[in-house]
Amino acid sequence: MSFAGFSLGRPTLKVTRRTRYSTINNDEFMDEIPLMCGESFEMDENDQLMRERKNRYGRHKGVGYFLSEGWWNMCGSCWSRLFRSCCGEKEYKDRTINIGMATGHQPKYTKNVVRNQKYSVISFIPKVLFEQFKFFLNLYFLIMATSQFLPAIRIGYLYTYWGPLCFVLFVTMCREALDDYRRYRRDKEANSQVYKKQTRNGVVSVPSSNIRVGDLIVVEKNQRVPADMVLIRTTEKDGGCFIRTDQLDGETDWKLRLAVPTTQRLQSNSEILDICGHIYAEKPQKAIHSFIGTFSRTDGTICEDSLSIENTLWANTVVASGTALGLVIYTGRETRAVMNTSQPQSKTGLLDLEINTLTKLLFFAVIVLAIVMMILKGFNGPWYRYLFRFILLFSYIIPISLRVNLDMGKAVYSWMIQRDKLIPGTTVRSSTIPEELGRITYLLSDKTGTLTQNEMIFKKLHLGTVAFTADTMDEVTAHLRTAYSQQAGSTGGAMTPIKSGPVRRTVVTRVVEAVKAIALCHNVTPVYEDVTTNDTSHETEADQQIQQKVTYQASSPDEVALVSWTEDVSLTLVKRDFNTMTLRTPSGAMVTYQILQIFPFTSESKRMGIILKEEESGEIYFYMKGADVVMQSIVQYNDWLEEECGNMAREGLRTLVVAKKTLSEDQYQDFESRYHQAKMSIQDRNAKMQAVIESLERDMELLCLTGVEDKLQDGVRPTLELLKNAGIKVWMLTGDKMETATCIAKSSKLVSRTQDIYTFNKVTDRTEAHLELNALRRKNDAALIITGDSLQICLKYYEHEFVELACQCPAVVVCRCSPTQKAEIVKLLRVHTGKRTSAIGDGGNDVSMIQAADAGIGIVGKEGKQASLAADFSITQFSHIGRLLMVHGRNSYKRSASLSQFVIHRGLIITVMQAVFVSVFYFASIALFPGFLMIGYATVYTMYPVFSLVLDKDVSAAIAMTYPELYKELTKGRSLSFKTFFLWVLISIYQGGIIMYGALLLFEEDFVHVVSITFTSLILTELLMVALTIRTWHYLMIVAEIFSLGIYIASLAVLRDYFDTDFLQTWNFVWKVLVITSVSCIPLYVLKYLRKKFSPPVYSKLTP
Repeated sequence: MSFAGFSLGRPTLKVTRRTRYSTINNDEFMDEIPLMCGESFEMDENDQLMRERKNRYGRHKGVGYFLSEGWWNMCGSCWSRLFRSCCGEKEYKDRTINIGMATGHQPKYTKNVVRNQKYSVISFIPKVLFEQFKFFLNLYFLIMATSQFLPAIRIGYLYTYWGPLCFVLFVTMCREALDDYRRYRRDKEANSQVYKKQTRNGVVSVPSSNIRVGDLIVVEKNQRVPADMVLIRTTEKDGGCFIRTDQLDGETDWKLRLAVPTTQRLQSNSEILDICGHIYAEKPQKAIHSFIGTFSRTDGTICEDSLSIENTLWANTVVASGTALGLVIYTGRETRAVMNTSQPQSKTGLLDLEINTLTKLLFFAVIVLAIVMMILKGFNGPWYRYLFRFILLFSYIIPISLRVNLDMGKAVYSWMIQRDKLIPGTTVRSSTIPEELGRITYLLSDKTGTLTQNEMIFKKLHLGTVAFTADTMDEVTAHLRTAYSQQAGSTGGAMTPIKSGPVRRTVVTRVVEAVKAIALCHNVTPVYEDVTTNDTSHETEADQQIQQKVTYQASSPDEVALVSWTEDVSLTLVKRDFNTMTLRTPSGAMVTYQILQIFPFTSESKRMGIILKEEESGEIYFYMKGADVVMQSIVQYNDWLEEECGNMAREGLRTLVVAKKTLSEDQYQDFESRYHQAKMSIQDRNAKMQAVIESLERDMELLCLTGVEDKLQDGVRPTLELLKNAGIKVWMLTGDKMETATCIAKSSKLVSRTQDIYTFNKVTDRTEAHLELNALRRKNDAALIITGDSLQICLKYYEHEFVELACQCPAVVVCRCSPTQKAEIVKLLRVHTGKRTSAIGDGGNDVSMIQAADAGIGIVGKEGKQASLAADFSITQFSHIGRLLMVHGRNSYKRSASLSQFVIHRGLIITVMQAVFVSVFYFASIALFPGFLMIGYATVYTMYPVFSLVLDKDVSAAIAMTYPELYKELTKGRSLSFKTFFLWVLISIYQGGIIMYGALLLFEEDFVHVVSITFTSLILTELLMVALTIRTWHYLMIVAEIFSLGIYIASLAVLRDYFDTDFLQTWNFVWKVLVITSVSCIPLYVLKYLRKKFSPPVYSKLTP
């Protein structure tokens, strides 16, 4: 934040660059250059290096830089170099892990420990002191207090300076120790989770922290995987195992993992330990979607299996089916999950940086004031000693109690947030930055589990001439029951529609064909909780299975939603393996299909297909479903598909087009022969296979269009609307597919229905990125949707241009975004915009983003608490963020701004009085008030009323939520600025001068009377100024005012060394104090009344 050319807080990185204009011959897009006014889009590698050097070294290295940041960077660099020289950089290497009877050297690897703590027992005190003394305020008082050990410049007693400083450090250490102890307890809970370990002596229980590389760990259904493992065996006969990865990559799709074929064929888990073999694993790395390894058996049966990502179980994933046995290959910080998570950093709020800057100005004022006094006194004798004594005398201009008051205020704000009944379950894990919640400009949100509930619901079935919604699904069930009548027994469940007229027969036939296609074209597998089958006949097994509790496993939640819907309308998937699929019709008959071919969904093809053969009839069907953009050219001509897809998209539904083709035996045999030849090809295998498939994807019959809704969390739409009105720009960062992300952005109203959307095409090089960015430049007020891969290319070549364009968009959606990319985007916004950012998520893949943001918010997810534990604030649902920012963020920032400025005023006014006193009494470096009175002034006499400002508020919570536009004012930083600071300086000069000169004008005979009058007037003035500052009274404020005044009056009786008690009881004392106090305060009350009447603040117009 800057005012009048000055910057508050630590200097922020301003990215300004001058690039050379380089042309690329024969490129038409050069007509679009430059993208930005006065800038070229072209930048070679030298430009990039120049910009990095400028960002790193381009600041002015003056005294101001050293005091504000230079000494901090220099110390950090020295410590970093010392650590590297002593401990060395961690170098990851590939590894070979022995299995069973294999022997050989097994090196030690990192422990499998989760650690979110900031400190250790040894590093606690050094780190806390370092964090505290990096603030100029504390460093200044450390120097002042240390100087009192020198008798030549000592003023008063040591406790006058060391007492407040030690108290500040003690309070800070207690707070940091408490916060870190809470983190320790949470880490201990995670590290203490018990798992089963397969040993030669059987299965034993081990805590997660004791798991080592090479251990065989049994992971049961719905249990979190504790470390990166290779899947050795599963309880499933086919060796398959589904896992949930939403806590790793944000995708809700269930992933299929396959056990190592050699070990899956063993009869039991214990036999693993009887073989001789080893697993080769590549070195630890961040890539979560790839793995290279091999399994080798070296005993009597020599074999080797290639290992890929399909054979792995990464840490923080959850086993969704059966029980898995895995061999641990990476642990602790070498796991994929931890390597994609940045280390927790100490966060400093913008308000603290601004106050730090103001204290530097005050220090400069002290130096100037001391020099002026020396000039007026004359440089005679040991002038440097007098200069330093003047600096010590005026050092109260920087109040050491400021840090204590702010820290205690933060604790109160945290307590209020956690006690708010309207956002139950909210937890403040970092109590140092609650004010950041009131300054947010960019909110970066995850999708899965944050905006949505991970619950897909089938909403609409459209057949062209007729559509079925949630209210009319009973008609679909009726059509199916009509078609699959009791007459179907003779045909094994084939459809036998009732002949009740051509129109009726057409609707029934189309409904049945559509529902049957949905029930068959998928990759869903039904899993039953407990299947006990005594009879091995096929019908009996199926009959027993359908009586069990079923769970559908699939690679996509859309698939589960579709199959669940077909079950609701009485066409149920009851069994599936690699070769067959069985449906139960409404009549109870079982229809089995042979699975001949499966063409899985890919992001490139945007469709999936399956070829089935009905066992009894022998008919062969080719079913396909996919996105409308690719299916329109595959299906037969129609006049409704494009229009209805648009209608469903506007409703926020995820659409899929379903089509069918009937194949003869000869057609299929011809296809199978060509497809097999393509699969055996060495060159261009994938392209040849795709060409054969496309030869079959012609003139397919369009069956239906489906609409599925990803159910949003309660209150997401109004909350996003609230945030938009508050001037907060929301970016959605998700690891999910582009289509899914787009649908959620629309259904959540992150992107409004009437808003244009610019979908950033996939780019692979600099030229394509240039074209797309120029196209984006021409799109005014359009929401941006971009993939993580394309984003990476843009940032590589055109970082500044991309950020500038993206920040102009009302909403940004980044899909297929890795955890590391999420954190990089947050840092990018902080560096390029200088605005405050907040990140919210619920999964382990969001931790890096949350930790990189100025204010990280975690949601307690259904699958884990990793994001919640690593966040600064934890909430239970997304809708709570509205009240957290609008109410608590506003109050925290406003209160801290008022509190800090008033504490500064309290130091300024007494410094002004000291300066007047020194100038009147021949520039003698003598303290006006004794040390005990100074400590009492900053504590018991004024502390309670001043601290009661943490209860003040300018508007009620209801108004803050009703008028979110008020939040925009907070981001401008007007509550604490140079303007308000200099206003308080003027007030302090006026009041300090009035009190001191008034007492001297009314001075009679004894100096102790001056002390009595001035100090009493000072206390009364401060109490009245607190009352003037308060905007909404709380009963505790009144109690604090009366209590402080009572303490002061009571203390007068015992402070006989400082006051003339006889004089205090005279009317002469009373009227002088009243006159001085009235002159110092009444004009300010009048000015406040006039300002409220003629130029009221925005918030006052909304309050009665």
